[in-house]
Formats: sequence, C-alpha cells, structure tokens
Amino acid sequence: MTKQSVTRADFDKVMVPNYNPQQMVPVRGRGSRVWDQEGKEYIDFAGGIAVTALGHAHPALVKTLKEQADKIWHLSNIFTNEPALRLAQKLCEATFADKVFFCNSGTEANEAAFKLARKYSYDHVGPEKHEIISFEKSFHGRSLFTVSVGGQKKYREGFEPVPAGITHLPYNDINALKNAISARTCAVVLELVQGEGGVINADPAFVKAARELCDEHNALLIFDEVQTGIGRTGTFFAYQQYDVIPDIITSAKALGGGFPIGAMLTTDQCAVSLNFGSHGSTYGGNPLACAVAEVVIDEINQPEVLAAINAKHQKFVKRLTEINEKYHIFQDTRGLGLLIGVELVEQWQGKAALFMAAAREQGLMMLIAGPNVLRFAPSLIIDDQDITQGLDKLDAAIAQVLAQ
Repeated sequence: MTKQSVTRADFDKVMVPNYNPQQMVPVRGRGSRVWDQEGKEYIDFAGGIAVTALGHAHPALVKTLKEQADKIWHLSNIFTNEPALRLAQKLCEATFADKVFFCNSGTEANEAAFKLARKYSYDHVGPEKHEIISFEKSFHGRSLFTVSVGGQKKYREGFEPVPAGITHLPYNDINALKNAISARTCAVVLELVQGEGGVINADPAFVKAARELCDEHNALLIFDEVQTGIGRTGTFFAYQQYDVIPDIITSAKALGGGFPIGAMLTTDQCAVSLNFGSHGSTYGGNPLACAVAEVVIDEINQPEVLAAINAKHQKFVKRLTEINEKYHIFQDTRGLGLLIGVELVEQWQGKAALFMAAAREQGLMMLIAGPNVLRFAPSLIIDDQDITQGLDKLDAAIAQVLAQ
C-alpha cells in the first residue's frame, strides 16, 4: 500500500481548526533531535509539551512497545492484564498512594479525581459538600468538568452553562483560601507549578496551608501533577519536594513517554468511593500503554537520573541569565527541574509567539506559556551538548526578533 503524500496545507482542508500548528511537519525523531519533511534538523526543547521525557525513539521504549504488540494490545476492563498490575504496583511503591485508576490523558485523570472527590464527600457527608476550590491561571484539562475547574475563563467561554460548585481563588494566597474554604468544600486542587498559567511555582507555605485547611474542613487535597510528575521537576513527583502528602495526585504526559496514558493515584480510604461501576475507561490501563509506562518509570525513577535533571536545570538557568545580560528581555526565570519559564519584560509582553517562531527558523522547537512566557520542557535525559546548542539557537532567535 502506497502512502498518500501530505503537507501542512492539508491540515486546513481536513482538520477541525481548533489548532494552528506550525508550518514545518516533523517526520522523525531521535533523542532530542527532530527532522521535518524537508530534512531540516531541530533541537527539541518542547518535549511534546513535557511528554517525551526520554526523548524520541528511546531504544528501551521502542523495544518494549514492539514486544508487547506481539502479545496483546487490548482487553477492556472486564479483564485485567500483567502490564497494568505491574505499573500500578510501581506507582504505589514510589508514592504515598495505595490505589491507581488508569485512563488515557491528563484531562481524564483529573476528571476521575474530581468525580472521586465529590463521591467521597457524598458518601461521608452528603450532596451539600460538593464545592471544589481551584486557582486562577490553573489548567486541568479540556472536558467540560475539567475546563470548569481550570482557572482560565477563556477556555470556558462559549461552552456555558458549565458545571456549578466550583470556586476560583488567587494562586499562592493563603488568606483567600482561609476565607473561602468551608464545610461545603469537598476538595482543593492545585498545580505545584502552574504550567499553562505561566510556569509559576507554588509557595511552600501556601501548599502547607492548603493541607492544614483541608484537614480542618474535612476536604481532600488534590495535586495535579500531569505536567510536573514523573521526574520533570527533579523528584519523581513534585509533591516530594514540598513535604506535603495529598489525598490524590494525577499523572499523564511523561508517564507514557509519548504513548497516551493517564493515572489517578489515591489512598485506600478515598478509593473505596469509586466502587464497582461508578467510573470507567474503555482504553484505560491497556497493555501497550502500561508496558511502555513501566519502562519509563524504570528509566527515570533512579537517583542519578533525578539528580542530573537538577544539574541540567542549573545549566539552563545559567545560560538564560547570560543571554538576558546581553539582551535584557527577561524579567523572571521560574520553574523546577526541566520545566522552566522565562517571563518577558513589559516591552515584549504579548509577543512570546514571535520568539517561538524565530526559534523554529533557527532550528529550535520550544513552547510558550501564554503570551508573555517562553517555556522549556525538554527530554529529562537531554545531552548537555544539546542544551548548549539549543540555547545558542535561542540566542540567535532573540537577536533575529530584536533586529526585526
């Protein structure tokens, strides 16, 4: 069977216009390098939005996927399978959790977490205890429920009426949380680094206060670790740097290293409320995804790998500081591990996409986090040489934008 040739122009003909992808079409990747249809090479600082945590075509992942493909792909949850059980065991061993629910994405993991929080409170108190407290600029997914919990109004507009019983507060504001939380609150959900919101770190005192207030008001504490989990911040999950134990965490993105999978992790006490028939996912926990994710965990959750992530963070920050001394366009550098954001100075606010486009022309794939922040989420095992060359390309891209 011959494959039909396709170009970026075909996107506009056949795809729903909810995305506006860049003009180049990547066709091949290896490590932190990607090649497009024209054969042009790029260094990848985007990581599929913090997904390809082991880079492209990692030999152990490719080998595992091929081996599992020869065994069994899909069963449905009328049965279980070995890869799902092994993966669940490893996630529980590596975290506070006792139980795992598998799905296919971060949105689905958060949907499960929010449903569990409401069901838990319904079971223990009643339907009046249903309020979910979230924070401004947060992002928790694109389903109607998760986009409603997310703290960015632009993603909800046009989809109203949205689910009720959700309160949005300023992030890192302890007093606002103290004043809002009540007997009606069933859960508080937060990102330990707000990714889409601009790569903003949670204040440790705020996280500690959230735990204490949840305990005081019999509410569950949920950490959305879809973007920060699986080594991204230099610990296996970011909560391990905050010395605060949540009731639920959600994971996806890097968990599958590029293969779609999501997970919600929780305690025995909470898990009971998602009883038989209360929630489900046709593809959740499929053998292909779980086999790959198990290898991702084996590769990343090692002391030397996690320590190297923090060293790479320092390499990024040092060079970004040097670039800024030359051009004076960054006002702040934020993030943890290899989730890094630089906020543009006031003069360049609203123009982050210009720098992303120029970077692409220079042979660098990177991200933005809103219109004011450049975001980097490369492979967690990216070579130091690729970091150096990629930041050289960023330097050239900034010079290009300033010259224009």
